[in-house]
Amino acid sequence: MFPDCERKPHRCYRLLQKPLTVAFGDDVGQMACHQRRMADTLPRIIVVDDDPELRALLQRYLSEHGFAVRTVADGAALRQQLARTPADAIVLDLMMPGEDGLLVCRRLRADGDMTPILMLTAKGDPMDRILGLEMGADDYLGKPFTPRELVARISAILRRTAAPARAIADACITIGPFILDPTRMTLTRDDAQVPLSSREFAVLAALAASPGRPLSRAQIIERAHGRDAEVTDRAIDVQIVRLRKALGDDPADPRWIKTMWGVGYVLAEARPC
Repeated sequence: MFPDCERKPHRCYRLLQKPLTVAFGDDVGQMACHQRRMADTLPRIIVVDDDPELRALLQRYLSEHGFAVRTVADGAALRQQLARTPADAIVLDLMMPGEDGLLVCRRLRADGDMTPILMLTAKGDPMDRILGLEMGADDYLGKPFTPRELVARISAILRRTAAPARAIADACITIGPFILDPTRMTLTRDDAQVPLSSREFAVLAALAASPGRPLSRAQIIERAHGRDAEVTDRAIDVQIVRLRKALGDDPADPRWIKTMWGVGYVLAEARPC
């Protein structure tokens, strides 16, 4: 009971009509500001799925696990959201009517948007996964999945994005005309940024840490993504193809990333800036 409510109920009524910050001083206002600041520091996730029930479920679950979540039903709404406020990661359903997840992913990458993408694919369909990686997705998760696994995958993507590749120091590295900056997680040429997904950057950083030294696919996976990462050799091959394209390498006779038959891949040239 508020003070004096029993003796002066009219006073309590007037008190309750006032804004909380007026009635109780600045404490509530300061608490609200603190909560807003906390929300601003949460990882920002956008869920893209045409199923409203699944969107609501994922929004509730991810919000309870420390993410600031927005949900949209299609690619057009996603682009509007990104133009308004950037995201730290996107959870993107593959099978959507009209513009499906692959087209949404490809359009984002073509526009230079490298926001990490976790693609939700059909369970047990490796072709969907390969196509998603080829379009620039950073990871995939087969349906049906547990919400806990989704949280783990998103967290792994955010860790890869937030920190430089494990195998490389903070100093930038020159690869011919390109500059690889692990602190900013960027690859540039003539001051223009070369679009790379977080996984592609991690693979290039792992190779750049050992220039001239062949690395097996298993070594690349461990150095770029971690020992426990669920990454296949085929996924590494796909990322190498995309890296060669980004570097302008001739796939028939690559200059930068060479194939060592029976071993793996090697970055031919790299030196500290």
